[in-house]
Amino acid sequence: MTTSPPHASATPRTIRVALLFGGRSSEHAVSCATAAGVMRAIDRDLYDILPIGIAPDGKWVLLRDDPAALELTRTQTPVVPDDASAVAVPTSTRDRRLRTADPGAVPVELGEVDVVFPVLHGPYGEDGTVQGLLELADLRYVGSGVLASAAGMDKHFMKVIFAGAGLPIGAHTVITDAQWRHDPATARAAVASLGMPVFVKPARAGSSMGITKVTALEHLDAAIETARAHDLKVIVEAAIEGREIECAVLQGRDGQPVRTSHVGEIVVRAGHGHDFYDFDAKYLDSDAVELSCPADVPVEVSNRIRELAVAAFQALGCEGLARVDCFYTTSGQVLVNEINTMPGFTPSSMYPRMWQASGLSYPELIDELIALALERPLGLR
Repeated sequence: MTTSPPHASATPRTIRVALLFGGRSSEHAVSCATAAGVMRAIDRDLYDILPIGIAPDGKWVLLRDDPAALELTRTQTPVVPDDASAVAVPTSTRDRRLRTADPGAVPVELGEVDVVFPVLHGPYGEDGTVQGLLELADLRYVGSGVLASAAGMDKHFMKVIFAGAGLPIGAHTVITDAQWRHDPATARAAVASLGMPVFVKPARAGSSMGITKVTALEHLDAAIETARAHDLKVIVEAAIEGREIECAVLQGRDGQPVRTSHVGEIVVRAGHGHDFYDFDAKYLDSDAVELSCPADVPVEVSNRIRELAVAAFQALGCEGLARVDCFYTTSGQVLVNEINTMPGFTPSSMYPRMWQASGLSYPELIDELIALALERPLGLR
């Protein structure tokens, strides 16, 4: 990828969107794929796109408006290059202009942006860090603010907030770095008390990165080390008998109530080698999964899931969008599993597909999110 010239041809009516993607997390490629989806779907008569990638080392760079180079396939894993022109982000509330910042070169003015669309997944992007940077500069952006983003990224504190709000959650335990290094026996005992099987996960990761299903305690240590490769804090959740049902949430416009999509269910087809909805099933093996939306559940269960999705969104103080994942157990209970404040957002991802099934197309969804960001006041709110 190479840099493109500043978008000087944008008309006065065009909204300038800085599309921010890539990042330092293990979900770098997924973020690039999301950016490709947005680039292809966004209305070019309404929006002028400024593609800004964050390389794996954290460098912000100006890239070409080329979605093909960012797609995630079995033969292509997209990576933001670190040799493109660096981009400097303003830190003053009086200056919303971006510019290049290459050593020994004259900075090139890239102009002001109206809104930032940070399609970043995982730590150092989805977790409140980038949101804090944008808040410092009074730059409007799509999605939740600092606190909701940070709590939504950390499955430990997410569940603490859910429990504090009275939302039903599943049994789990948290293994910190200090505990695993100094008292692993207590950690193993806490996991054993949950029963088998369990799911061992990095506390602050997504896209099914580093997750292992453990069916016997002798495999626990290896699963914990797999999760620790992504995050030194690990969460272990008791397996729940039942179905995972999801709901897409969208903030209301002009003070209107929070909106929810039809509920959806991903079914992992047998015979494709996926024990659960893992990374390959999500992004590389489309034949392995089937989306049912509306999900085949009783009306009262669908209504309950939608109610809990709104309650989870509000408990964290989310803004813009979120996807809430629930369990519908074999005993008829509905439990909140987790919330994603920047869910997978490729055209084939669950979040936009649930909205499409509910009557809101992918381009219309992008319009809604940008409009919500532009309506939102700057500063404390």
